[in-house]
Amino acid sequence: MSHTAHIRSHRKPRRSASTIAMRTGVAGGVLSTLAVAGASGAAHAAEPVTQTLELPTLTADLAAQVAQSADVTQQAAASYQLQAERDAAAAKAAKQAKTDLAEAKKKAAEAKKKAEEAERKEAAERASRAAERTTLSASSDTGSSSATGTGSSTSTSTATGSAAAVVSFVQAQVGKAYVSGATGPSAYDCSGLVQAAFKQVGISLPRVSQSQSTAGTQVGLDNLQPGDILYWGGAGSAYHVGVYVGGGMFVGAQNSSTGVVEKPLSYDPPSGAVRVL
Repeated sequence: MSHTAHIRSHRKPRRSASTIAMRTGVAGGVLSTLAVAGASGAAHAAEPVTQTLELPTLTADLAAQVAQSADVTQQAAASYQLQAERDAAAAKAAKQAKTDLAEAKKKAAEAKKKAEEAERKEAAERASRAAERTTLSASSDTGSSSATGTGSSTSTSTATGSAAAVVSFVQAQVGKAYVSGATGPSAYDCSGLVQAAFKQVGISLPRVSQSQSTAGTQVGLDNLQPGDILYWGGAGSAYHVGVYVGGGMFVGAQNSSTGVVEKPLSYDPPSGAVRVL
């Protein structure tokens, strides 16, 4: 007997065809599974690449849209702010105009009130002077009538030459009307009468009393001579003038109530006198 007779053979038994086929199928299934998994993995692996390529483009478009929207919003805000500033400026200007108008109306009312008060005061002063002159005139007329028995207040002047001509002229105008701005021959105002009187002797005097009060040499009221110009008020700012005719009398176009009269100096004492003859 062979020494290997009882020893099993070490040769592997031959696989059957069914076993091989099964294993082949299993292997094929595994390979198919791996192929599918690989394909799926490849697909999953490829997807991020596609997203990575498209994302910058989408992000750039979105950023442009956001920037454009921001510009539009900023422009709108600037427009609103400019409009608000204009509205505020217009409101401020309207308020200032309203304030200025109110102030102007207030000043106009104050000026009107002052003018009315000045006019009332001046009217009262004129009325007072007129009343005083009327009283003095009545007293003077009574005294003159008693002294002369004729009721005439006209004095006899001792003037000679040009002074006599001036005195004669103004005395001839006694009784004529007083009219503001009149220069004769039927009516006079105070300076118009004086100007007309001196024109008779070739002397041209200024038209108004203010200028006539400085037309000659200033003389004292205690040193008067017939033909001297008397003035009331300040020299250069006189409001009334007349002519001294001698004997303490003067002739002047006093006012619309009395007209041209001859009165004593006490009737309306003058402020000063000038001599042009």
